Amino acid sequence: MKLVPGTNTRLPLAGVLRLGRPPEIWFKPALSVVVAVAPPNLALLALGRLDLAMYTMAGSLCALYAHNRPYAARALALAWVVFGMLGGLAVALVAASLTADAAVLVTVGAVLAAVQKVLCDATRIGPPGNVVLTFVSSAALFTPQSLDRIPGHLALAAAAGAWAWLVGMAPGLLRPHGPERRATAGALEAAAVYAETRGTGEDSARAQVTAAAAVEAARQSLHFAGRPSETRRALERLVVRAEVALAAPADADPGLLRGWARQVRGNRPVPEVDDLAGLGAEPASVPHPLWRRLGPLAPLAVRTALGCALAGYVSLALGIGRPYWALVTAASLYQANLTLTWGRGVQRVVGNLLGVLLFAALVPLAHTGEAALVLCCLALNFGAEALIGRNYWLGSVCVTPMALLITEFTGFREPGLLITERVVDTLVGALVGLAAAVAVPERRWQRVVRTERTGPRTLAATGRSQGPRPDQRTGDTTEGVRP
Repeated sequence: MKLVPGTNTRLPLAGVLRLGRPPEIWFKPALSVVVAVAPPNLALLALGRLDLAMYTMAGSLCALYAHNRPYAARALALAWVVFGMLGGLAVALVAASLTADAAVLVTVGAVLAAVQKVLCDATRIGPPGNVVLTFVSSAALFTPQSLDRIPGHLALAAAAGAWAWLVGMAPGLLRPHGPERRATAGALEAAAVYAETRGTGEDSARAQVTAAAAVEAARQSLHFAGRPSETRRALERLVVRAEVALAAPADADPGLLRGWARQVRGNRPVPEVDDLAGLGAEPASVPHPLWRRLGPLAPLAVRTALGCALAGYVSLALGIGRPYWALVTAASLYQANLTLTWGRGVQRVVGNLLGVLLFAALVPLAHTGEAALVLCCLALNFGAEALIGRNYWLGSVCVTPMALLITEFTGFREPGLLITERVVDTLVGALVGLAAAVAVPERRWQRVVRTERTGPRTLAATGRSQGPRPDQRTGDTTEGVRP
């Protein structure tokens, strides 16, 4: 462990690169992004206009979002993501058409990154959070542009974004209650794990915190699931059972909880349980209005803008003509506290360095033709989404060559130059971004994130059981990020 000079913050290395279990629905975002990206890119390939793929990719990448949200909430969330992507892209394209001054473009990119970070955190749009939006807008800043072409480029992005919206909503035709069913099953599974500890032992506190967070996630999912239905009411009764297990683990039956969890998944009938009148949990906590959540995030905005701007300026000083990778690297680091920010920086550097090695191995194949280039990008899209849930660095191994290959849609470039620029920008972005994280105080932001994002209102959290409160958990578990 290392101590940050002038603080009591420890920066651990152990465990930062450890692989976790894959998410339950890891294949859904992986398949969704491929389905969203493939038709526009293949159409452009057939038309001989692969140089326009950057704009369709901007819209297609919106398919990465909102996979855990009920479909009623997902429809609105995805629409806002597409709108936000178009807004950032429009600002970047206008700026690129008005000036070629790299320092000015870096400044615009840093301000955009700060706005995107704060809005994504305030609205809890994630994973993958702000970094995909920042990647799109930052890349557009350093692409030659003219005002007369902007409407057409935005139209391509909007069309691809609309297609991504349809891809994200399509599973609801087969499993209309899929997200809230998975959330309820997760709450029951976590409650079963805690019940097995009987509320005692070294693992009990951690299991209680995990279960309380899972229960609150289920409550939130059901709260935003739309109008009441028999399925929703049955799921709510099961969530109450999970909360009762949290309050009295010694009296709970882990096998019964797991059996209910198995039945809830899929489209099978939801198990019917008695309504425990008077024992229901408090309603799911409703987020404060957006304007009230933006104010406390001002330090985060300053930190992001400062880190991204300085990273871009340093990259320019080192002779990198298109320093947006340094800017995006800095934007990707900022988490709920300095320890997590440090961990993300280590993961980013390791994943990117391994990713450029993979790019070096793939580039001979990708350079055999435009079709091979498109297929390589599709495979890397799938790999990134399939692996990033295990650990951010593992997903970055695929994200890095994918981002490098996307830059070649306008024409093949010298691989050695691309690799050098990416390595330099990664190191610069990580070091400068971490320095900005140390320089700008984080206490108020951390307190807001901790109380608003991770403060479950459950039977166990209202004083009816012993052990640490679930809102003592720290960290930003929703901030999986990509390029």
